[in-house]
Amino acid sequence: MSNDSDATGAVRVDWDAQAAAFDDEPDHGLRDPIVRAAWADRLHAWLPERPCDLLDLGCGTGSLSLLAAERGHRVTGVDLSPAMVDLARAKLAGRDAVFLHGDAAAPPVGEQRFDVVLVRHVVWTLPDPGRVLRHWRELLRPGGRLVLVEGVWGTVSPAGIPAGRLTALLTPLAPHVRVESLTDDARLWGRAVDDERYAVVAQL
Repeated sequence: MSNDSDATGAVRVDWDAQAAAFDDEPDHGLRDPIVRAAWADRLHAWLPERPCDLLDLGCGTGSLSLLAAERGHRVTGVDLSPAMVDLARAKLAGRDAVFLHGDAAAPPVGEQRFDVVLVRHVVWTLPDPGRVLRHWRELLRPGGRLVLVEGVWGTVSPAGIPAGRLTALLTPLAPHVRVESLTDDARLWGRAVDDERYAVVAQL
C-alpha cells in the first residue's frame, strides 16, 4: 500500500498500524475461496500466458503477488509500509518473489524492467498521477502492460479516480487501453457493491 496523501493531499494512512488486520477484508486477504478464485480468474485474463516479470506496486501483504506467483510469474513487490512488506515476504516464502520497502510512485528497482506493472488502489492517492503513470510506463519492456485496479468509493464524500480520467491519462502513453468494470462481480469484494470499481489494462 501507499502512505501517500489522497488526491486532495488531505489524508494520510498509517499502513504499518493497519497491517496486522489488513487481510481481514475479503478483497485484501483473499481468504474466502470464492473471492480468491474470482481474483485469480481476473489476473489470468489480465496477465500474459507465459511466465513474466511482474512488478506489484503498493503490494500490501502480497495477496495478488501470490496469485501471480502461483501461475509462474516472477514477482517483485514494493510497498511503503515495512510491516506490509514483512507480511508479503512471509506469505510468499519459497516463491520466486522479492519484496522491497519503497514508494510505489518511485519504486527502488534501478534499471530493472518488467513485462507487467500491476497496481491496485494506489493511483487515486497520487497528487500527480500523470507524472507517475509516465514513470511506470518507463519501467515496462516493449510490449509490456500496465494493469491498474481502481475505483470511486462512497456516495456522500466519494474518493477515488473515475475510469474516464484514468483512461484519458493513459491514452497518450499506450496504443491499447481497455477498461473492465468490476462493480457487478460481487465475488471480487465478498459482497455486492454499487460504486465505481474497474480495471484498466494498457498495453504498449
